[in-house]
Amino acid sequence: MASALRHRRRLRIQYRRSAENQASTRVVDPYGIVAKSGRWYLIADDQGDGRLFALERLSAYEQLDAPAALRPGETLRTRWAALKERTEGQGRVSVTVRLPEHGLDLARRILCTRIHDVSDAENGSRTVVVRYPDIESVRQLLQFGDHIEILTPQTARKRISQLARDLAERHSTPAT
Repeated sequence: MASALRHRRRLRIQYRRSAENQASTRVVDPYGIVAKSGRWYLIADDQGDGRLFALERLSAYEQLDAPAALRPGETLRTRWAALKERTEGQGRVSVTVRLPEHGLDLARRILCTRIHDVSDAENGSRTVVVRYPDIESVRQLLQFGDHIEILTPQTARKRISQLARDLAERHSTPAT
């Protein structure tokens, strides 16, 4: 892949999106690779649209003879900045959570680009910063059940507590 990136060649990739079981074939115009939150990504244009491709979900690639059709004046740095703004700019609320170290893969599949930062493992857990457009979006974290603890902000802790109490009350008696 380094050769294709260095020589600015198109790539044919086999890529499995997080929500899919099977990989699909795509022809992409690569700018380069970057690391974000402990994962490596290929930054490329896919049919003219800038995309991040997690390298761990890339099952195969082939360098093509055609030169990469890169946008005029664009570089890895400028494409990365634009993609970061598109994915991170949507999150106005940063929520810090603690997950067991073994739960990070599941969190990445569920939370995807909402993950902003991941700490190194400490005492079997990791601290993860998740970004949401609003505090009500923390509902998504309920699916982690007892495998997550919201650390900050206090409004997110309070909202999850309210939701969990409501859920527990609703299920404490037989359904009618």
